[in-house]
Amino acid sequence: MNRNLFFFLLLTSIVFACKKDNLHPVPSIPFNINININLPSYSGLQNIGGYAYVNNIGSKGVVVYRRSIDEFVAYDRQSTVDGGLDCGPVEIDEENSLLVNDVCGTSQYSLFDGSVVTGPAEFGLRGYLTIYDGAFTLNISN
Repeated sequence: MNRNLFFFLLLTSIVFACKKDNLHPVPSIPFNINININLPSYSGLQNIGGYAYVNNIGSKGVVVYRRSIDEFVAYDRQSTVDGGLDCGPVEIDEENSLLVNDVCGTSQYSLFDGSVVTGPAEFGLRGYLTIYDGAFTLNISN
């Protein structure tokens, strides 16, 4: 009996986790791109703590942040407040480069993990998979 209850709870949690992702206001748009971080347009990614924008992928482009020597994170630039369709892309805060500002509202997100820091946003930024080859190529995909 306990075993059945365990499997029921496990299945229920998986279903709700999937539904929560489906409710995310930023659409899941498939893409797969390699960028060369040695190119001038991505020079911000050559140092830990640096960032760069990648246009023409995702919903409103992507912001990439270098967490460590071999770890990068990438987030869609569409705001999660009210669907974010009527707003421009989110932007890095000029005074604190670890914050991402919703240009139409008062929400701020963490560039480190995409979570909501302040404001009415209920969802963090939509994250994407990153794979670094250890040299100069970063793959970003959904």
